[in-house]
Amino acid sequence: MAYNKITGDILEAITAIVGAGAVLSTAATMESYSHDETEDLVYYPEVVVKPKTTPEISLLMKLCNEHLIAVTPRGAGTGLAGGALAINGGLMISMERFDQILDIDEQNLQATVEPGVITETFINAVAEKGLLYPVDPASKGSCFIGGNVANCSGGPRVVKYGTIREYILNMEVVLPSGEVIWTGANTLKYASGYNLTQLFIGSEGTLGIVTKIVTKLIPKPTLDALMLASFNSNEDACAAVSAIFRAGVIPSALEFMERRGMEWVIEHDNISFELKDGVQAFLLIEADGNNQDVIFADCEKINQVLEQYNCQDVLFADSSAQKADLWRIRQTMGVSVKSNSVYKEEDTVVPRAALPQLIKGIKETGAKYGFESVCYGHAGDGNLHVNIIKGNMSDHDWKNNLKAGITEIFELTVSLGGTLSGEHGIGLVQKDFMPLKYTPAHFAIWKGIKSVFDPNGILNPGKIF
Repeated sequence: MAYNKITGDILEAITAIVGAGAVLSTAATMESYSHDETEDLVYYPEVVVKPKTTPEISLLMKLCNEHLIAVTPRGAGTGLAGGALAINGGLMISMERFDQILDIDEQNLQATVEPGVITETFINAVAEKGLLYPVDPASKGSCFIGGNVANCSGGPRVVKYGTIREYILNMEVVLPSGEVIWTGANTLKYASGYNLTQLFIGSEGTLGIVTKIVTKLIPKPTLDALMLASFNSNEDACAAVSAIFRAGVIPSALEFMERRGMEWVIEHDNISFELKDGVQAFLLIEADGNNQDVIFADCEKINQVLEQYNCQDVLFADSSAQKADLWRIRQTMGVSVKSNSVYKEEDTVVPRAALPQLIKGIKETGAKYGFESVCYGHAGDGNLHVNIIKGNMSDHDWKNNLKAGITEIFELTVSLGGTLSGEHGIGLVQKDFMPLKYTPAHFAIWKGIKSVFDPNGILNPGKIF
């Protein structure tokens, strides 16, 4: 679809809506908005605006819809699928000034927040009241809760407490026409027509712009235990994951890490940790609750399972400081790996029991095409992040043959009952792989939904499909 450019007259109209101080229109001032955390992709919008209110966004959408100007919503820019890139130029609407926690309702265990609130800020605010919002992606210290909603983001603790879909009750949304709606109700049950709240979660800013979010909260557990288990093979570590759940234990976190990732974290972040010879993989396992005896009993069950899968050693964190150090290893692994080489990151997810086959196939594909991979992720959910490392791969092969290797990884993922993304979204970079999983009927339905909400196709065009 052809979109119109932002003329001088339209720029004046935009400025009249949000004020001159909230408009960026030179390349120098917009540089940080030209990319997200997706490899080396760069696309400049024509204009960036930073509105503060829902009525301002409503007027901006009406203006752009009338003049057929592409609009790209943007959160904190921490995305890994190119979802916040202005590939058609146009107007970028940054949500960074929507940064208020509007209400924490302790009676109903709910909160109302604006989408530009940093996720960790929100987690800490409710924790001060003895409550838990368990959606905690690795980028929680910088990502926005609105971006988490848009991409259906996860994190370590959703394995026990459920994904973001289970914690978003209602949202205020500005449609491409400028009309403002609430998607649902501030209730735990909802059986009144189509569930628009669930439709908007994971829609990656293609259907509307979220301006308020009502979340469910739960009481915060008061105790936890953390253990790091080491294995001599990736497959043994992955096989132990499903077995832990079959033994009747649901950990509050269960993370997989490869040795190579650990090595780069130690090197990049100067973390002191002894890597023993022969150890190739690790599981970071947390159990939480309010009764120490129950937690210890769960840890004992977990330990018994680990022994059945050739676990070499289990380190129990014996202090808050040691727990923080172990979590730091996992949380900084992505940054550490990416600092060492040109890379591409994929976000595979399969049923838990299929993890051994998945990681074995990833390594075989890498050997076939000549690339290295470093895998880590939320193994308890079957969600494995695959960092493909250029290393010694030639520029020609990286440019021309890598896509075939990634295609084989996704074909394997789908054959194991999985899909293309567990929490990063599809955005721009994954959409070419969607036909590996989804049929023409799926695409027809999605395009039909898009046309109802956005008949002129102005909102985050070129993403998902």
